[in-house]
Parts: sequence; C-alpha cells; structure tokens
Amino acid sequence: MKKAKNNRGKKTKKHTSKSIAKKKTVTKKKTVAKKTATKATKKSAKNTQSKKSIKKTPKKTATKATKKSAKNTQSKKSIKKTPKKKEKSLNEQNRTTDSYEYMSGQIPILITIKKSHGEFVPAYKLEVSAISETTELVLEKVRQELIRRVNLGIAEISNIKKTDIVEEKFEQMIKILIEKYFPDSDLETTKFLTAYLKIKSIGLGAIDLIMDDENLEEIVINQASEPIWVYHKRHGWLKTNVFLKDEAQVRHFASIIGRRVGRQINVLTPLLDAHMKGGDRVNATLSPVSTAGNTITIRKFSKDPWTITKFLKTRTISAEAAAMVWSAIQCELSTIITGGTASGKTSALNVFSSFFPPNQRIISIEDTREITLPKFLHWVPLNTVLPNQENKGEISMGDLLVNSLRMRPDRIIVGEVRRKKETETLFEAIHTGHSVYATFHANSAREVVERLTNPPLDVPKIMLPAISLIIVQFRNRRSGKRRTFQIAEITPKGDENILMQYDPKKDVLVPTKIDPITKFLNSSEDSSFFQTIKLFTGMETSEIKKDHKEKVKILNYLVENDIEAVNDVGRVIAEYYTNKENLMTYVNSNKKLEE
Repeated sequence: MKKAKNNRGKKTKKHTSKSIAKKKTVTKKKTVAKKTATKATKKSAKNTQSKKSIKKTPKKTATKATKKSAKNTQSKKSIKKTPKKKEKSLNEQNRTTDSYEYMSGQIPILITIKKSHGEFVPAYKLEVSAISETTELVLEKVRQELIRRVNLGIAEISNIKKTDIVEEKFEQMIKILIEKYFPDSDLETTKFLTAYLKIKSIGLGAIDLIMDDENLEEIVINQASEPIWVYHKRHGWLKTNVFLKDEAQVRHFASIIGRRVGRQINVLTPLLDAHMKGGDRVNATLSPVSTAGNTITIRKFSKDPWTITKFLKTRTISAEAAAMVWSAIQCELSTIITGGTASGKTSALNVFSSFFPPNQRIISIEDTREITLPKFLHWVPLNTVLPNQENKGEISMGDLLVNSLRMRPDRIIVGEVRRKKETETLFEAIHTGHSVYATFHANSAREVVERLTNPPLDVPKIMLPAISLIIVQFRNRRSGKRRTFQIAEITPKGDENILMQYDPKKDVLVPTKIDPITKFLNSSEDSSFFQTIKLFTGMETSEIKKDHKEKVKILNYLVENDIEAVNDVGRVIAEYYTNKENLMTYVNSNKKLEE
C-alpha cells in the first residue's frame, strides 16, 4: 500500500512537475511570442518608417535631379551664349570705322578703314573695285610685254620736257595690247585699263592711287618689309594693305620722283628733298643713311584747304575768337601763328588769310606750296628753289623776303620763319610799314618771346611790339584734336599778355579777363591790342563792340549755310569790305548770297 501510495505520489509529483514544466514552457513560449511580437511590431514600425522614408526619398532625389537638370540647362544656356559673346566681341574688335570711294583718274577706288583684333593701329584697305584677281594676272602679263616692246633711252626718261612724249608712246602701245588681250572691251573699259597700266608701268603704282585720296596729309614708306603708312585727316596714322616688292623698288620710285623734278638720288647723293608738279613735297633717303631701308615721305598739297567755316565746325576756334583775329587783320596788325609740329599752323594761316581785303596786294613766300587763297584776292605766290647737284641756284626764303619788298606788297605771308636772317628781314618789313603774317615753332606765347630774344635769333626785345598778335595752335596727341590754344598780344615793353586761353575741360577758348558785353576782349586801358585798334580806326569802344558782334554773326552765317569752299568764303568776306549793307541783309535773313 505504501508502495502504491509512493508510486502515486511519484506519479503525482511527475505529473505536477510535467505540468509545471508545461506551464513554464507555455510561459516561455508566450514570453518568446510576446518578445517576437514586440520585435515584429518594432520591425514593422521600422519598416513602415523605412517605407515612408523610401517614399520620401524619391522626392528629395527628384528635387536634386531637378536642381541638377536646372543647372545643366543653365550651363547649356551659358555654353550656347558664350560663343555669341565671343563673336560679338570679335565683331566689335574687327569693326569698320569708315568707308568711302573716290576716282583716281579713270580708276574707281574703294577705301575701308578697320580696327582689327590684335592690331594697335587701324588698317587702311585700298581696293580697285573693278579688277578681279584673274584680270590682275592678265594685266601683269600685258605690263611685262609693254616694257619689252617700248624702247626708251636714258635721255628721254630723265628729260622732264619729254615726259609727255614718253606717256604718249606708252599709251599708244597699251591700246594695241588691250585690243590683243581684251578684244571685247568697250571704250570706257579701255580707258580704265589704259590708266591703270600707265600707273603700273611709268608711274608709282599703288602710291599714285593713294595720292589721289584727298583725306590724306602724309604718305610714308619706311622700308620695303613694312606696309605703306598714311596720315589721315580724321583717323591719324594708319597702316595700308599696300607693300612694295623690295628695297630696289623703293629706290626706283625715289628715282622716278627725282627725275620728274630734275633731281637725282643715288649713292653719292642719298638725300632728296623736292617739290612735285602738283605742289606735294617729297623727301627720300637711301640706305645706309636710313639704316632700316630706303624711305620716301610725301607731304600732300591740300586740294581742299581749310577755311574758317571748317575751323568753326570742328571747334578749332570759337566765332568770338575768330572775329577778334578778323578785326586785327582788317586793321593791318602783324600776326605770328605758332605751335608744335602738325598743330595746324599753316592751316590757320591759310584760314585767317581769307580775311584780307580784296583791293590789297598779297605776296606769299613758302618752302612748299600749302597756302590757297580765294580767287577774289590780288595774290602772288612765291616758292623757294633748292640747290642743284653742284650746290648752285638756291633761292632761300630770306632771298624771296627781300625781293618781295620791291614788289609793292600790302601784305606779306611767310610760310615759316626759322633762321636769323629771315627773322631780321621779317621785322624790317614790319618796321617799313608792311603787314606781315608768319608761322613759327613755339608752344606758347611766352616761348615765342623767349625764342625770338635769345640765340640763335637774337631779336632785340625793343623790336617785339611790332608784332601785334600771337596765335598759338595746339594738337592733342591723344585725341588728335587741333585747337587754338592761346591768343596773346605783345606789350610795349616786349612781354606777352594772354587775351584768350584754351580750357581743355570745357573744350573752348576762354577770355582771361571777360568784358561782360563783348566776351572776347580785355577792354581795360592796359590792353595794347584794344588801344591799337582804337588808334588805327578812330572807333569808340561801343563801335568796336558793335563791329565785333556783326563779325560773329557773319561767321555763324557761314556755318549755318554750309559755306565751306575757299572761293565761297572769300566771296562773303569780299562782300563785307565792298558792300557791307547788302551782305548784312542776307545775313539777317539767313539767305545765301546770289551769284
């Protein structure tokens, strides 16, 4: 029984232990299940968050992509725009600044002035518009045959009197060859080709074409390896597209110019200074005098000279200042026009010479013929003569100045005073009662006095008051503008007194002491200029002011009616002296004078 009980007890214990174990297992399973559920919940939460984040992420990625695409679009746009900017800048740098046409005889010429990228000097491009490259090759062949078929001796080439005969021979042969090579050419084409071949064969080639450009002041050949340079009235120094073949060709052209004026240039006489037929001045040098190569410098004689109208339009001088100079010239006050190189001294002398009365005899003396006066004036131009090869036959400015005093002149114009002898003669002419107008190298009125009164000129200071007026011309080398810089008088003591001074900021000539009525003149008692006008005219101050206003009105009338030509301006000035009332009628009504 005990065993049975024990066995039951054991079974109960076993059963109890099993149930406990089962409970424990169930509990463990539950806890594990709970933990697993918790973990699963957490994981699901995490997954949910990650899914949300995954859903959100594409938006961020899309935003980035959008930004990138925007940047790419901008960069593409900038890439597209960049070449346009470059093209624009290159176009700006290679722009044409001027273009015009003219006729060189029968030959039409096109000139284009361009500023090129990488070049510091603008280019002067010359084109013969009617000739193609193929035609040029044929014409060169014709030229070579022409030279072979026309036989000329040295005597014929060097003799100036036979120049016309030489040209006639060439012209006849050119016509024969044109018929051979260009059988279908009409009369106009034949004339054009004849003129072109004459220039190429017995002329200066492209130099002759350039010389017919009236906008040029200077033509320069420095050496064969460089292009020909030109000085343009509006654009300054320019490089052309014209080259010479070699140094031998430069020398040949210098010899042609020498023969035309009866001079020679060779190894023994490597310098040439001559005046050409049309009045142009030529200087040539041969190597080794010019070490880089042979040179030719041609200063052109202006066929369209400066006038007071052009001076006023370009603001070179004001109407008030010009009227003041006019009054001085009318009263026969001697004047010296000074300035630096290329400042416009001779141009100013030419302009102010138009104020001379038509009933007076004018003698002009120059090295190079540059002055052109109106046809209404009684004018005799004289030019110096250079010595021949034997150093004989020279006629200097001093010789001509002495000779002019025996020609009964009322006015004497001297191109430029350089030497002591010329200066002495000039002051003697003034003191003998002649009105003298000359140019002189000095940059200010003070410098004029100092140069005249010191070696090598040594003019006594007591003689200086013979000069009533000093006009100083100035050229701004940065802008290329020419202006009247000073107008001064010489006091009785021989010192300068500036009446008007150029103000570069305002770009105008300003009176140093302003008279509120006339605004042009120092009317105080110490003004020698004002007192001299009173002395010579017998006019009172009010009359001088009235006369000055009338002159200003006439000058403005010239500008408003575009009266620019030398003879047209001269006619108005001549009318002022001969029939002032009639002229003022036209001026007041602003109508042009009738022919």
